[in-house]
Amino acid sequence: MNLAAIPRISLAHLPTPIEPMPRLSAELGGPEIWVKRDDCTGLSTGGNKTRKLEFLMAEAEAAGADMVMTQGATQSNHARQTAAAAAKLGMKCHILLEDRTGSNDPNYISNGNVLLDHLHGATTEIHPGGGDMNAIMEAEADRRRSGGASVYTIPGGGSNPTGAIGYVNAAMELVAQTNDARLSFDRIVHATGSAGTQAGIITGLRAMNAKIPLLGIGVRAPKPKQEANVLALAEATAERIGCAGVVRPQDVTANCDYVGEGYGIPTEGCLEAIRMFAELEGLLLDPVYSAKAAAGLIDLIRTGKFSAGQRVLFWHTGGAVALFGYDKALTA
Repeated sequence: MNLAAIPRISLAHLPTPIEPMPRLSAELGGPEIWVKRDDCTGLSTGGNKTRKLEFLMAEAEAAGADMVMTQGATQSNHARQTAAAAAKLGMKCHILLEDRTGSNDPNYISNGNVLLDHLHGATTEIHPGGGDMNAIMEAEADRRRSGGASVYTIPGGGSNPTGAIGYVNAAMELVAQTNDARLSFDRIVHATGSAGTQAGIITGLRAMNAKIPLLGIGVRAPKPKQEANVLALAEATAERIGCAGVVRPQDVTANCDYVGEGYGIPTEGCLEAIRMFAELEGLLLDPVYSAKAAAGLIDLIRTGKFSAGQRVLFWHTGGAVALFGYDKALTA
């Protein structure tokens, strides 16, 4: 596994810190909780997609692209970071935004990540929920290619084998940090949606034989579908980096009990998690990904799934900009 041989553009502030959360740990009375701060990756307020974009944008440059195109939900963290990466590299960016919540709140529609998409110079178009967004995006890209544009398309969440390599690299970073600090973790917990983050981390951990169980808290799909998506992408990523067969089905675990009414729709547990992290640790979570993962972590501690004497790492995937699209839910 030689990641140095894979084209990459430095976009992120790395390594991101690992920090203890003593006040949250004391409040919950269970395990010792730490946080991996991928909200600090630096590109347009940070977030997990920046790691993926280091490899995706390098591939776009190598292909001679003058435009990148991607798709995501209205308040997509991935879209915002892609727009910022394109701006930094002098490329055009076009984003297809899918309405997955049906919200008519002006702040949800035009504030938060959407505001930053446009500040970074990206153009956007809106689509109703439920369509095959990657297929719709490819059709739009082909239309522009026929007009002479060189378009590189990035799937939702940056979740393909190229993007997932960013989290193979992150797993290597984590293992180095824990070794240097003489830390060991009994479990890693994070949000899992488009599958790239979980697929990359588990591929990296398995390739290094790092025996740290990984739990993805689902934010959209049912458990069987989520685990199947992660496994398929992990297998493809492992093959891409020369470690075919290293990931087994039993390595992929997702808990999808905290989705609530659907993607991007806050739950009571999600809103509680946002307030707890903000008031106890000064950390901001987003209502779509990190807060639902944190809600799952909090509930699993309260129900005794994680207990005193253990050390758990919460991998913060960023996204706090989306809070500005959810002000009504947060102030209700």
